[in-house]
This record gives sequence, structure tokens and C-alpha cells, in this order.
Amino acid sequence: MGQGNTLQYHVRSHVGRRRSNNQDSAVAVPAESSTAFKKHGWLFIIADGMGAHAGGEEASRIAVTRIPKIYSDLKPESSPPLALSLSLSQANKEIHSKGEHDPSYKGMGTTCSAMVVLPQGVVLGHVGDSRIYRIRENKIEQLSCDHSLAWEIAAASVQNELKPAANLPSVPKNIITRSMGPHSDLDLDLEGPFPVEKNDLFVLCSDGLSGTLSDEEIAFFASGLSLEDATTALVGLALVRGAPDNTTVILVKAGPQEVTQYSKREAPWPLEDDGGNRASHRRPWIFLGMAGISFFLCLASYSAYKSIETDEFLRRTFLAASIIMMGLSLGSVFGSFFSFALIKPRRKIKMITPGRGATLGKAPYRYYDSTPSQKLFNRIIRSLCHAQNELAENNLTEQSHTLEKSIQDSKSAVDAGNFSLATQTIFNGLRTFHDTINSNQLTKSEPNGPA
Repeated sequence: MGQGNTLQYHVRSHVGRRRSNNQDSAVAVPAESSTAFKKHGWLFIIADGMGAHAGGEEASRIAVTRIPKIYSDLKPESSPPLALSLSLSQANKEIHSKGEHDPSYKGMGTTCSAMVVLPQGVVLGHVGDSRIYRIRENKIEQLSCDHSLAWEIAAASVQNELKPAANLPSVPKNIITRSMGPHSDLDLDLEGPFPVEKNDLFVLCSDGLSGTLSDEEIAFFASGLSLEDATTALVGLALVRGAPDNTTVILVKAGPQEVTQYSKREAPWPLEDDGGNRASHRRPWIFLGMAGISFFLCLASYSAYKSIETDEFLRRTFLAASIIMMGLSLGSVFGSFFSFALIKPRRKIKMITPGRGATLGKAPYRYYDSTPSQKLFNRIIRSLCHAQNELAENNLTEQSHTLEKSIQDSKSAVDAGNFSLATQTIFNGLRTFHDTINSNQLTKSEPNGPA
């Protein structure tokens, strides 16, 4: 559990029930002070590796290890989206290079979804099908679009444009069209900045979670429980439904100090690197400034030389200083002249000013009403019933009885319309199953019941 200023977060990852190793990686990089918050914000990254047994794990590890370091070194305060884009691109080159030079990592890759929480709002960098959601009141919005075959077919048929309950076509959902690693150049999406309100919840998750739970179920647990309990419930429901893939989730909750308040003098953010063009335009003026300062010091030294009549050592010292300053002044003038002669026309680059209307990307891409309903509870309870049968079939009598009691309590609470109590009793049941899996008591590989 992490907390700094008023932002809170919790991270949980599970290998699942059908995989031998966990190729998911996640990291949270806190802003330890208000200065750090203004400079680089809070950084959260989730990556879902692909490739051979070790390849995907290594690719996702490189992503969550290198991106924070590169991002911090790039001075993100000048343009967080540009720093985020460059850090993902550089990490991609490193993953690609390792895959090309080490046969055991050939073809490895990873999805990557990164989120930065700043005073100006939330900025996202995204490639692949790991997702980022925002939950506000009773609505969950998907802020990242899936770079997958299913999503692109849906987009082509205009099925996922801000429509609740949009059904993706019945094509394999695990075929992704973009990732980090396979190619040296990276095609990524930037989104935001999204203004932050108090108690906004953000969810970063691998497709092990979004492929097993509905968006409404994700929002239901994230907003109905503490962050730590919510991650237990989310992973627990994935395990109840078989967890065929690694499952990782980061929950982030904004507090009052993270609420976005734009200044009238917000500096614009450049969205592309000018290749040092701005620095080359400043260089001649720097030389002229040096020339002016050197000339002033030359005059001051010469004046001191003329005013001193008795101390020969000081006279020579000031005379030497005036000659050196004159040489430096002349050299700076020539440097300025050549810099002006070599300067290239300034290239116009894209800019965005936070709070001025324009944003990156087209998010939100989909949204759902996540108001708790009897239908939603009944669907989760049915999954718990399948889990209880599985425990009984594996002779885990104590756990089966504990889960059965949670199910009965949940049904009673739902029938009485007490959704708050139903949420807690469902969580108790999911925690029972989650803990049973983690204790390696349940060995049956094929869980009963549909996802």
C-alpha cells in the first residue's frame, strides 16, 4: 500500500491458474514531495509480456524498470507527454535490441500502459491491450483503446465510439496489433491531460483482469471497497472464473491535493523533440551575453590598473586580467557571429497548453453505468456458487462451508436491497477463494463454471 500527499494506490499481481510464470509487471513511482509532484508527478506502469517462457517476463521487466529512469532523466516538467513518449520509445528500442541479440529472447515483446498524475491532470502513454480506466461517481470510462484485432474490427464497424455495452466481434481477443519490442520504432498513443477531481479512481490492468471481469464489475469493486480489499476482490473473482492468464491491477485514488487547478499562465507543452533547434537559436545570444560581461570586466580591470600607482604586482595582475577579458569578449563576439551564420530556420513543432481545451487522443473510448444492481450481484454470486462446488469436489470442506455461508449472506442482503452488506459478504467469499488458491490447497486445474 502506498500513500504520499493525498493520493493512494495499491498494486496486486497473480500468476493465475493456468500459467507457470508471471509475465506481468507493474510499478508505482510516488511523488515524495510537492516539488516532485510538480516536476514529474506520480508515475504508474503496467506491462503484460509476450514471447517465450522467459522472454515476455524479461520484456515487461525492462519496461517497468527503464521507463521511470528515462522519464525522470528527460526533465518531464517541460513536457510530460513528450517525456513519456520518448521514455516508452527508448525502452522499446532496448527491448528490441535485446531480442535481436539474444536468441533466448527472440521475438519477445510486451504491452505497456503508463499513467502520470500531475498538477495539470492525468497523461497516458499506451501500447497494446492492457487498459486504463477512470471511475467517477457511477460511471467507468475506458481511457485507452485496445490495440487488438477485435478492437480494430469493432472500430471499423463503429461499434466502440462512446457507446455503453458495445459488443466486440467474436474474434480472438488475444491478438494484439501493437506492442513494445517486435520493432525498433514504436507506434504509441498519448491521451490527456484529463482533469482530476477529488476521489477519482483510476484502474490500470492487464487483459487477465479485463478479459475475465466486465467493466461494471471492475468499477463495482474498485469503488465499493478499500483499495487493498478491492484488488483482492478483483483478482479473487478472476481466480474464481479460472484466471487463464496472469492478472495484474493497480488502483489509484486521487485526494484533494491532486485536484486539477489550472493556472492562467500554464506553459505550453511541446509534443515533439526539436532536435536541439531551440538551443541552437539561444546559442548566439548566450555568446553575446558573454561578450558583454567580458567587455565590462575588461574595462573594470583596466580602470583598476590605471588607478593603482604604487603596487606594481597589482597593476600587472589587473592589466593581465583586462587583456584576458578583452580576448574572451572578442572570442564571444566571433562565436556569436558564427552561431548566427550556422543557425537553421526554426522548425515549427506541435504544442498543447493544459486547460486550454485541446487534448491528446480521443478518450474516453467507451463508458458504462456502474451503478450497483441486482443483476450485477446475481452474476457474481453465480460465479461464487461454481467456486463453492469446486472447493467441495476437492474435499476442502472447511473452505467450502465458509464460502457457502458468504453466498447465502450475499443472497439475503441482495434480496433485502442492502447492497452495501452484499458487497462486503461477496468480498468475504472472494477472499476465501483467493486465500485458498494462494495456499496451494486447490490443485484441480480445470475450474468449473463459465467465466
